[in-house]
Amino acid sequence: MAVCARLCGVGQSRRCRRRQRHNQQDQGSDSDMDEEEGERIVAAADSASTGPPNPQSLLDLPPELLVEVFSSLPGTELPNLALVCKKIRQILNTETIWRRRCTEEFGMREDLRKMEVVGVSSRELYAKLLHPYRHILGLWQPDIGPYGGLLNVVVDGLFIIGWMYLPPHDPRVEDPMRRRPLFRIHMWESNKVAVECMYGHKGPHKGDIQTGKKDEFSTKCNQTDHHRMPGGRQEEFRTWLEEEWGRTLEDIFHEHMQELILMKFIYTSQYDNCLTYRRIYLPPRMPSDLLQPGLFKGTYGSHGLEIIMLSFHGPCARATKLTGDPNVPAGQLTLDVDLNRPVCLPDLEHQRSMEELSRLVLGVHEEAQREVQNPDVAPQGAASEGAVAGGAGGAGAAVLESAMEAQSESPQPASSSSSSAPSEAQPFVLPLGVMTRNEVYPRTCKICFYGTGLIAGHGFTSPERTPGLFVLFDEDHFGFIWLELKSFSLYSRLTDRLAHAYAPDMERFEAMLRNMQSWTS
Repeated sequence: MAVCARLCGVGQSRRCRRRQRHNQQDQGSDSDMDEEEGERIVAAADSASTGPPNPQSLLDLPPELLVEVFSSLPGTELPNLALVCKKIRQILNTETIWRRRCTEEFGMREDLRKMEVVGVSSRELYAKLLHPYRHILGLWQPDIGPYGGLLNVVVDGLFIIGWMYLPPHDPRVEDPMRRRPLFRIHMWESNKVAVECMYGHKGPHKGDIQTGKKDEFSTKCNQTDHHRMPGGRQEEFRTWLEEEWGRTLEDIFHEHMQELILMKFIYTSQYDNCLTYRRIYLPPRMPSDLLQPGLFKGTYGSHGLEIIMLSFHGPCARATKLTGDPNVPAGQLTLDVDLNRPVCLPDLEHQRSMEELSRLVLGVHEEAQREVQNPDVAPQGAASEGAVAGGAGGAGAAVLESAMEAQSESPQPASSSSSSAPSEAQPFVLPLGVMTRNEVYPRTCKICFYGTGLIAGHGFTSPERTPGLFVLFDEDHFGFIWLELKSFSLYSRLTDRLAHAYAPDMERFEAMLRNMQSWTS
């Protein structure tokens, strides 16, 4: 605004020259021009003179040029700019400016003239809807006890909508995510902002949104009768089961799985009228990352599919649960992978042996435990059979590249004693006796690492980290073999486009992870 003031000739001892000339020509005209008059300023410029050849101030420029300049400024700066003088305030009433701000700042792709037809200007849309609710755009985790969740608040058409992301039906990990609207905010029916709850099967109804603490907000339904069904709780359970699991209770023969499903329905039903959400971020990409970090869908036995966030922290890869279960709740670190400890797989015949795999992984595990107990003692090369030392400080892509170079320079026979990673994708097969929800899984992998997975009893009792094998298949798929459970989890990348989701820096992301773990610890 100070720059504009200087260009306009405004100072402590003199008023805007443009305004002085205007007052001399038209005394007593103090009312602001409305939006139509602002549009006429631009339209008249096509037939009027383009202004002095050497403009002395900002306002000597043609109006259409001023509209173009002002349209490129952030919308939050325009109210301050309007304080400079009356002429600028009049030009800022031009709808073209606010249409562009709505499009560039919030990605609105709809024709905003539709709103203008029903009496809502682009300026009102920006000032009353988009700008006030900009803080709730992005990714959030609902506070639903151990189950968590993933909410994505986006500008969708002429609405702000909160979409709850649900994993595909178990075990179809390759299927796209399912979405369900929980609330929406709009100005479609009047000049006032309306918040509507979308939960239930009776259509939109009155709701409310409250923002208090930083990076936290709450939603409340004001008409919970819209959530109820004529058939009572039994009909609601059958409908929920079909939506959540894609099947009926009669199709689920495992008694323990039936108990888990019923428990989740009873627990989550308590939150159908009021929910609190906490902001979460996607991790920023670093040059040393083994692959693109982000969100993945993974199989977790009887608990079904869950959503995890993969991130990289120096020599470690970590997977944090965004959705959870009564054993290991949302927010907990489900996988912790040591990228300094690659594990070279034997040939296919030996891969089928669970004893052979356990011997390789437990050998690395014992070495890692010794280093934890004696941190001052440096590892002596490849201390355990089948392991490759990644070097001090080695991480991610650097470990993979060095392991491949080692293999190309000194080829090794396909045996359990090979001490280097393959130079290209190698055959992979699960050991006999390992349970998997997906019989169809990748049959080649790029590299494997030693890691630990978090297991616990019901209610997150007696949690412990158990050794396992992290298997990288490609950029969008990885797996984990849980040795103690003799089970395999397959993870597939979530490919949905998520706006306003990435952390501004790694420090902010790591602080968020610490907070997530404290929510459910």
